[in-house]
Amino acid sequence: MEENYPNAAEIAAFMQQKPKPDRVWLHILLFAITLITTTLSGAEWMFPGAIWGIENSKLTTETFLQGFYFSVPFLGILTVHEFGHYFMARKHKIAVSLPFYIPLWLGWLFPGSLSIGTLGAFIRIKELVPSRAKLFDIGAAGPLAGFVAIIVVLAYGYTHLPAPEYIFTIHPEYIPFGLDYANFVYKQAGMELLGMGPTITSTALAGLAPDPAAIPNPYELMHYPILFAGHMGLFFTSLNLFPIGQLDGGHILYGLVGKDWHRRLSPLFFIALVFYSGIGATQPISLEYEAFGSDKLQWNVGYLIFLYFTFSRTVDGWLNIAMLALSVFGAQYLLGIFAPDIVGYNGWLVFCFVLGRMLGIYHPPALIDEPLDMRRKIVGYISLLVFALSFSPRPFSF
Repeated sequence: MEENYPNAAEIAAFMQQKPKPDRVWLHILLFAITLITTTLSGAEWMFPGAIWGIENSKLTTETFLQGFYFSVPFLGILTVHEFGHYFMARKHKIAVSLPFYIPLWLGWLFPGSLSIGTLGAFIRIKELVPSRAKLFDIGAAGPLAGFVAIIVVLAYGYTHLPAPEYIFTIHPEYIPFGLDYANFVYKQAGMELLGMGPTITSTALAGLAPDPAAIPNPYELMHYPILFAGHMGLFFTSLNLFPIGQLDGGHILYGLVGKDWHRRLSPLFFIALVFYSGIGATQPISLEYEAFGSDKLQWNVGYLIFLYFTFSRTVDGWLNIAMLALSVFGAQYLLGIFAPDIVGYNGWLVFCFVLGRMLGIYHPPALIDEPLDMRRKIVGYISLLVFALSFSPRPFSF
């Protein structure tokens, strides 16, 4: 797949440009707004309905301040991650912006939204990173620094858990069932549930809890703001460390294996991710019992079109794209027939579309493409280990 990378003349012109200075006030303003929106989200998760006065509850100063138990550790993780990139870029004398924070709170649209108050943060590199080694260093510094912050947050959260009865302050309707509530309340019809999947890191750190009975049920984790912040940090770290394209993991893979192998491995990882994500998304049709124009047929056609656009920048030529989409669809369809109990995580599909259609899965070549030294290779392997420790095959369950 050919990408339109800048030629030598365009690179020279870009490198001669003087980077514009940061508008510090803008970064501070975005951070302040994001702190407010994430605090509102934290309060909303801890006290369902408080934002809009639902269920005889209302947002008070005390309720709002409780939201800081989520926003401070979560933004702390995010900030450590971004400044890991920032300081490494400055170490290599690469012009880089301060972090841009992206506030987004959906509670003003509708109550009970699944918002965390932000779309994350990013830094903008203002000049070309000339070498593969420097690009690797900048890419790896963020997730490694952020992962250390996540361990600190989760270790503190699991060693400072409230008593098991704390959940009754959030869900007083659980009181009649006692601490055995999980065997009863989740089986009620119409019960809306959001659970967080375990990771190796969260499972290991949960062992630090002085009282195992106080460890929250996965469906109640969002009511424990410090733990929720740590788990969300793991989720976003794993997203960044996928070894695809120009994600942090893509930079790391490029540094480890170079241009040629990255162009081989990145699309393979991407296809594998799409395949896993879409297991269970197809709907096998029994022509003996279902009309030809059934909803299942329409769904499958729509999903196949989705796959076509998801793979539109993976290979060249519409026919190759169509064949790739059909191959993945066919394999998923066959699993749906012969192994219907095997399911992937369809929630990754939106991420796959953004990655495949918008961000791209290939990496631009570095001007200086020398192999990494052994010290950097070890850091690269540690980064891949961090990905495995942060990743959950099913990060959320509904």
